[in-house]
Amino acid sequence: MVSTLIFASWIAVLEIYRTRDSRTFGVGGAEYKRVVEATLKLFGALAIAMVFLRFDVARGYFAVALPLGLLLLTGNRWFWRKWLNRQRNQGKYLSKVVVIGEAADVEYVVNQISGNSAAGYQVSGVALPQLDKSMELRPPWYRVPVLATLAEVSRMVQVATADAVIVAGPVPGGSKYIRELGWKLEATGTELILASSLTNVAGPRIHWRPVDGLPLVHVELPQYAGGKHVLKRAVDIAVAFSALLVLSPLLSILAFVVKRDSEGPALFRQVRAGRNGIPFHMLKFRSMVGTAETDLDALRELNEGAGPLFKIRNDPRVTKCGSWMRKYSLDELPQLWNVLTGDMSLVGPRPPLPLEVAAYEKFTNRRLLIKPGITGLWQINGRSTLPWDESIRLDLYYVENWSLTGDLIIMWRTFRAMHSPVGAY
Repeated sequence: MVSTLIFASWIAVLEIYRTRDSRTFGVGGAEYKRVVEATLKLFGALAIAMVFLRFDVARGYFAVALPLGLLLLTGNRWFWRKWLNRQRNQGKYLSKVVVIGEAADVEYVVNQISGNSAAGYQVSGVALPQLDKSMELRPPWYRVPVLATLAEVSRMVQVATADAVIVAGPVPGGSKYIRELGWKLEATGTELILASSLTNVAGPRIHWRPVDGLPLVHVELPQYAGGKHVLKRAVDIAVAFSALLVLSPLLSILAFVVKRDSEGPALFRQVRAGRNGIPFHMLKFRSMVGTAETDLDALRELNEGAGPLFKIRNDPRVTKCGSWMRKYSLDELPQLWNVLTGDMSLVGPRPPLPLEVAAYEKFTNRRLLIKPGITGLWQINGRSTLPWDESIRLDLYYVENWSLTGDLIIMWRTFRAMHSPVGAY
């Protein structure tokens, strides 16, 4: 009886919270966040109701049903997300879209969509106010049909059988054109999507407030201190302490391997810039020869890293054990101690060298507003293969928009990246 009630209520609450909404299903962390929030509120309400109704249910039942059910539910969602992403990588279950706007804005949106099939969109057409002859010689214009006017977008939607129109930034005619376009699309049942120019502002910081027909967009100020950061620190301490305790046998084995492989200490200490630029000694298992620092100048001209980063794919200073430890990020495990002592966080921007900080331009030093992390968006999106501007953009995005849910997703994706490493050298 109780199980049936919980099951039926659970399904109803998941529908109420729109956990299967096509705009969030299979994309990002919003789906999981809605599932967890709906589940916790349901069990909380049921517990209160049963107390008031004096319905005798063993506490152990709830203690088992909640975590087990939540684990199975999120695991099921993860399984179907993996299946859906595989299908989308093969070009299936994608919504066709037409992107309109100025060339630079359209190019950015098209590249973002093309590089992320998990978003569920496929560009089937583009409309621009004017065309430049050189466009056809560079991506993404040679891949999709291009309309040289914004006046006939509704006709192009029908020809391309598009499901949605994405307005990429400002368009000639402004709000009047967008309003009339929306009216025209109503007849075809095509969705109208406005791509925000706030490219580095995440959803939780954006709030809509309609005022007598005037939609106002409120952008909350980013928070660099307060309750969220206290909770983040508590999670860092708990996870780092537990990980060091559980992984201590592995850490001992890796330290022994490093010592046997080459001369020098097992641990490598390097000065990095922490929060607000305060220097600290970051720990790693030594993956290079003992003379790596003095050998650096002779290798400067072979640098393959982006921006001020120094990286070489086949660095001659890397030891035998260092090559496979770096590939799977095992050399970074001692940084758990840096997390425990408060110099680093589990998730955050990549910890920079003081020389990199000295070379920062404009607002790049905003990366230093929060603690650096063992992992982050940089590590799970290609690492050393990323252009310097993109790696900075990812770090700044995290600094201003981080959340505990996002941290959990990044940590999960880090484990996947360790299994199939990209850009680790």
